[in-house]
Amino acid sequence: MYARIATFEGATGIDEATRQINESDRPEGIPATELYVFVDRAEGKVVALTLFETEEDMQKGHEAFDAMSAADDGFGKRTGVDLLEVVVHMTA
Repeated sequence: MYARIATFEGATGIDEATRQINESDRPEGIPATELYVFVDRAEGKVVALTLFETEEDMQKGHEAFDAMSAADDGFGKRTGVDLLEVVVHMTA
């Protein structure tokens, strides 16, 4: 399993942005298996964790996310992206 973790700063429209995500279909070209969005409202920080089955899927998803508009969508400015292998995954 592989993960793309994107960090955003200066979020001002978290509720509207998450509503739009929840009401939309999966974006074309992003073969993700799961998406988690974490927020720190007090700091205006958002961390989006996207999980992929394979490294190839992660690369495709990363390219698709990078091709999307860089305009502020309510999550603020993207300040970092990490592409990582998941070596432990546990559920309760």
